[in-house]
Amino acid sequence: MDKQACCVLIPSLEPDEKLTVYVKKLHEAGFGLILVVDDGSSEKYQGIFDEISSWEGCHVLHHEVNRGKGAALKTGFRYVLEHTDLQGVITADSDGQHTVPDTLRLAELLKADEKNLLLGSRDFSRKSKQVPPKSRFGNRTTSGVFALFYGRWLPDTQTGLRGLSRAFLEDQLTISGDRFEYEMNQLIYCAIHKLPMTIVPIETIYENENQGTHFHPIRDSWRIYKLILGNFFRFMGASLLCTVVDLLLFTLLRHWPLPQLIGENTVWYVFGMKLMAVTIVATWVARVFSASLNYFLNRSLVFQMKDCKGSGLRYLLVAILIMLASSGLVSGLAALFHLSSKSFAITLIKIVVDTVLYFINYQIQKNWVFSNRSAK
Repeated sequence: MDKQACCVLIPSLEPDEKLTVYVKKLHEAGFGLILVVDDGSSEKYQGIFDEISSWEGCHVLHHEVNRGKGAALKTGFRYVLEHTDLQGVITADSDGQHTVPDTLRLAELLKADEKNLLLGSRDFSRKSKQVPPKSRFGNRTTSGVFALFYGRWLPDTQTGLRGLSRAFLEDQLTISGDRFEYEMNQLIYCAIHKLPMTIVPIETIYENENQGTHFHPIRDSWRIYKLILGNFFRFMGASLLCTVVDLLLFTLLRHWPLPQLIGENTVWYVFGMKLMAVTIVATWVARVFSASLNYFLNRSLVFQMKDCKGSGLRYLLVAILIMLASSGLVSGLAALFHLSSKSFAITLIKIVVDTVLYFINYQIQKNWVFSNRSAK
């Protein structure tokens, strides 16, 4: 995409001279618009914004109070849609971590009408000497957790240099989050809707060990990890609730009304198998009800795919396969280690096997059972 068709969007809170230097270089590079969003900076910083707004091709929007980086980005996206005909947006930070050549590279890779999130990715490997240890550890940890729960390895989940086409901006306005968590929600949105995310290597710049950042390590990290793990915790909550419902319904049915229904005139009573009959029927009725509830909760609340054709049959198939895998693996491992039927080790094996299958089940349900295939 031609750089003149692109807007560089920079959210900013109480910036220093690095912002004016960066904006001037972007202006000289020939971008169509440099749009800065002042996210509630105090009066003493207004001179910087006044200087920027005086330059041709530059514009400054103001929030009266600090609303957060996500809110500032959405303010910029809305302005581009409503007041320009520019075809692409490059988001960048105001702290000097992004270079003009890298910004130009993202603009060149942007394609009009394509919903593809370009991610300027810094080098967090050990060979990079500029990255502070705490930043390397934090980013690697977040990348690993994101890959575990969303199936995509992103080497730099916290990059602020991102590229989007105009066709993708409406989607951005629907993504929740007003602060630093918004950028993580962008990644989650693309992962859930199976939209491409393209990694673009960029220069790694950390000045003064990133002391100028407004990222709060505890508060904002909590918001980010709450988002990444939110679906899985809802999945666990739904499973726990359905387990409780299963046990309560099983207990209720064993005491009433099944003992009364399986009376003296039934074949089960004649052959002395009333207890077995009550247990079998109670187990199956309780399991069918709790599984149906679990399917409804996973579809509506966990994965939020209320209109997902064929998900019921896929859910049933996965449930059967998980059950067969559990019994097969536990019995197979017990035989492999020559364990007796009364050995406590079999219980430990079952705990390990079912835990692993639980995570696999979550991934299968997220990526296949409740997958939004129409969004591809």
